[in-house]
Amino acid sequence: MAQTDRQSSTFPEIVELNVGGQVYVTRLETLTAVPNSLLWAKFTQSSPAELPKDSKGRFFFDRDGFLFRYILDYLRDSELFLPEFFKEKRRLQKEADFFQLPELSRRLAAASKDSSYTEDSGDPEEAELLSPVTSSSDRALRSPGAAAGFITVGYRGSYTIGRDIQADAKFRRVARITVCSKISLAKEVFGETLNESRDPDRPPDKYTSRYYLKYNFLEQAFDRLADAGFHMVACSSTGTCSYGSSDPGEDKLWTSYTEYVFCR
Repeated sequence: MAQTDRQSSTFPEIVELNVGGQVYVTRLETLTAVPNSLLWAKFTQSSPAELPKDSKGRFFFDRDGFLFRYILDYLRDSELFLPEFFKEKRRLQKEADFFQLPELSRRLAAASKDSSYTEDSGDPEEAELLSPVTSSSDRALRSPGAAAGFITVGYRGSYTIGRDIQADAKFRRVARITVCSKISLAKEVFGETLNESRDPDRPPDKYTSRYYLKYNFLEQAFDRLADAGFHMVACSSTGTCSYGSSDPGEDKLWTSYTEYVFCR
């Protein structure tokens, strides 16, 4: 048996990876699909004992865990499907360079160049005609179906209003903004601002209602959703009122919970 085959057989058929804190489970043949790539070298020219591992024994790579999903997609079928309005092509190109995937890097470089030209064209109709969406070099990089989905953003807030109706309302900052959606969709839109501590190690195809954001400005969340091509389709809110103490002369305390539903 050749040296490469003998070393490759020491790895399990199903491999668990920890990439920048994101957990991925894939087949060994997927990781070694592109000859001479970094992952091919790691999993054919090395032994499991030589690769760094996390506390749970998963092979660890200190790279962008969110963007690695696109690297893995490319390894599966030599194609890459990016969401519409994807703005991290250049960062993804750096990841492709690191993992030594020259063909993927070339495609991303071409797509980034086309996108920059389109944004500077100034004419909306001309920009639509020149969009990389319509170019043959970029069709393999994205899929219309990949853009579909719903994200629900919710927040709980409170404020007080004095007995004098002319008194200003005393607002209190929103404590937490929650995100309910498919895991992969939430990570695509909110990226590093998404706090996954209450629902860790969830596969991308599952749904969650336990994620929340690392900031408490609704407009910041709305800006990210708009940049990703989402628009609001529904909104609902409930509120309760109570006194700060048993004395009816005290200020009224209002508490509200609001949800916004976005669709793309």
